[in-house]
Amino acid sequence: MRTLVINAGSSSLKLALLDQDDGTVRTLDTDTVDPDGLAEALPGLAGDPPPDAVGHRVVHGGDEFTGPVAVDDAVLDRIDALRGLAPLHQGPALDALRRARALLPDAAHVACFDTAFHRTIPAAAATYAVPARWRTEFGVRRYGFHGMAHEWSTRRTGELLDRDPADLRIVNAHLGAGASLCAIDRGISVDTTMGFTPTSGLVMGTRSGDLDPAVPPWLAGRGLDPDDVADALNRDSGLLALAGESDPRHIQDAADDGDARSAAALDVWAHHARAGVAAMIAALGGLDVLTFSGGVGEHQPRMRERAVRGLEFLGLRLDPARNDEAHSGDAVLSPDGAAVTTAVVTAREDVVIAEQVAAVLG
Repeated sequence: MRTLVINAGSSSLKLALLDQDDGTVRTLDTDTVDPDGLAEALPGLAGDPPPDAVGHRVVHGGDEFTGPVAVDDAVLDRIDALRGLAPLHQGPALDALRRARALLPDAAHVACFDTAFHRTIPAAAATYAVPARWRTEFGVRRYGFHGMAHEWSTRRTGELLDRDPADLRIVNAHLGAGASLCAIDRGISVDTTMGFTPTSGLVMGTRSGDLDPAVPPWLAGRGLDPDDVADALNRDSGLLALAGESDPRHIQDAADDGDARSAAALDVWAHHARAGVAAMIAALGGLDVLTFSGGVGEHQPRMRERAVRGLEFLGLRLDPARNDEAHSGDAVLSPDGAAVTTAVVTAREDVVIAEQVAAVLG
């Protein structure tokens, strides 16, 4: 079965054409395009014959989507109802879904949800201490995101170490423009840093991460429009607000050149990353492996070093040479004999999505 995977981000579309045979997934072609370029990109990527199925990454599944589902008009409407919970991603994913269905009407379309991997988070970690009506009527709880990236890292970490993930306590640090940590206890998600929406958790490229909930109403009381405040927390905050730049590579270069604002922004980012790692370890009651994935986690050794600096008391150490050399591909980063293994894994959400599509279509 040939499956086209469409991974809609806030500003780009990642496309991958994969072939599946007897459970083996093989990548045939990939492309990254502007969201408006889907119609132009599909003919060259999909080829002839066209794909049998299209798998779509959808960030928020709410309470009702706890696994992949075949898409029809009713499913689209239910996904659309969750648009406000992931404003940077839900809209682009819906737009891509609708365009792909029109362009490939004979293919089966399946929506795969980032929240589904975290359905196993226990109530103690998922429950917010808010009025009961908010929780029962409006579904206010911790959902968690980046689920397919965390799921892949769990599996690949086991392969890399020649260990069964069912025997491992893993913290996966999926670090990119969006970033989250996940505590994975023997293959099962038990805690994560993102919550009701993907705005919460770590400091990200343009997202604030965790914030005192009194801040938005306080700002609204001083004349700021509430919608503008919500938009700013997603689009104008994070590293962009602290350094004037959202790309950690550029911020690191500026800090190296003596820019105090950039250096301070990296300190804030690292403080929250380290605190989050420690919290995930506490949720697991110990740690066997810390794994990095995502654009920053996979390709920026100095950001990885910042994320673990000061956590030696928890057994975390990086081998400087291994860390510097691991710019691409999967690799162990910790020294031989380290109490906790540290590794880097290339995120392959496309493979997970293709497998989920196959499961839905039988």
